[in-house]
Amino acid sequence: MLTAKSSPLKHAIELELPDELLVARITGRLVHPASGRSYHKIFNPPKQTMTDDVTGEPLIQRSDDNENTLRKRLGTYHEQTGPVVDYYRKTGIWKKIDASQEPGQVWKSLLNIFEQGQSGGSLLSKIGLSK
Repeated sequence: MLTAKSSPLKHAIELELPDELLVARITGRLVHPASGRSYHKIFNPPKQTMTDDVTGEPLIQRSDDNENTLRKRLGTYHEQTGPVVDYYRKTGIWKKIDASQEPGQVWKSLLNIFEQGQSGGSLLSKIGLSK
C-alpha cells in the first residue's frame, strides 16, 4: 500500500517492556465505566478502594485484564512479532523505546524519533516540550 502511494515507511518502533511489568500494569487497571476515568491499584489508586473519586460509583476491572489471559496474549505476541522485529531491524528504520519509563518520557522518546530528519523546527518545541 505504501509503495503504491510512493510513501515509504520511515519508522518501525518497538515499545519494549518486561513481561512482568506489563502484567502488573494491565492486571491493576480499574475503570469508571460511565466516564472512562482510569485508575490503577498500585500506580494511581482511587482514594477509596474500587470507588470512583468523582462520583463515588463503583469501578470495574475488565474481565480480560487477568494474568492468565494476558500471559496467553503475550505468548502469541512474542511468537508473531519476533520475525517482524527482525525484518525491520534489517531495514535500518527500527528503533526501540524503553516503555518501562514514565509515560511522558516514553512520549518524548517517540517524538524524538519522529522528528529525526524533520525540517522546520522540532515537534517537541511545536507542542511546548522543548528539548
